[in-house]
Amino acid sequence: MPIGDLVVIRTFLNLVEAEIAASALEAAGIRYAINKDDCGGLRPTLWLSGVQLLVRPEDAAAATDILEAPTIASYEGP
Repeated sequence: MPIGDLVVIRTFLNLVEAEIAASALEAAGIRYAINKDDCGGLRPTLWLSGVQLLVRPEDAAAATDILEAPTIASYEGP
């Protein structure tokens, strides 16, 4: 699928954050792409424009719901 057919659902400050979010999508069976402009890994400082997480348009709502779901870390207990 051409990258032009995908939509950006979130932009992250770095690749690590994008990959963590992508792993949640992968666990849910949602295919994704990560778009970063870092000269093939040679210039990680070029991430200043952000690292984009993209999905198919029909998966955007489900992917957004997954990324916005509360996590165990945000649980405050009884």
